[in-house]
Amino acid sequence: MNLSKDLMAASSTPIVLGVIAEGETYGYEIVKRVEELSGGALQWTDGMLYPLLHRLEKQGYLTSRWLVGESNRKRKYYAITDEGTATLNEQRQQWQVINNALNQIWRDITRNDDHDVQFV
Repeated sequence: MNLSKDLMAASSTPIVLGVIAEGETYGYEIVKRVEELSGGALQWTDGMLYPLLHRLEKQGYLTSRWLVGESNRKRKYYAITDEGTATLNEQRQQWQVINNALNQIWRDITRNDDHDVQFV
């Protein structure tokens, strides 16, 4: 499935903040976690993730620090700030409103035989 760029852009901030809220992590782990959460439907690239991480850090939603991991590689680890947690909670509420509205309209459409809408 190809997700629209608009949908990806709108959902990327709450997804990344949510993953980082699970615990301090670095870029590759974020990409793998997003892939896991989406059942493989979301396949993010470095070119998409790192500008987002830098923007979220600049906005004060994330902090970062360099650490040397088990493989002796230096990695930049990200953690969510209190402001980031507040933003995540706000976005969660917004997405729940949108999700509820979409679910309701899809239920209404599928109940109404007069529409030629088919869901796969």
